[in-house]
Amino acid sequence: MPLQKPWTDLDRDAVAKAPDRPGVYELGDADGTVRSIGHGVLRDELKTALSYGDGDRVRWTETHTLERARELAEEHRERLE
Repeated sequence: MPLQKPWTDLDRDAVAKAPDRPGVYELGDADGTVRSIGHGVLRDELKTALSYGDGDRVRWTETHTLERARELAEEHRERLE
């Protein structure tokens, strides 16, 4: 089940708007197909994804801890399989 958030273009503005907090994110292609799911400190993760060209679009949800972000990302990956 995908994150219930709208897609936004993965660009410098998206990185600047991303919170400096833990969370889960999805990277997608231009059509909105999920290409990868990750977790970590959102701003740092998206900055890396942007610099490596890992996706065209992104959506995320915040968590209170990195551990919770890891758990949610793992659950999310399992549901997509």
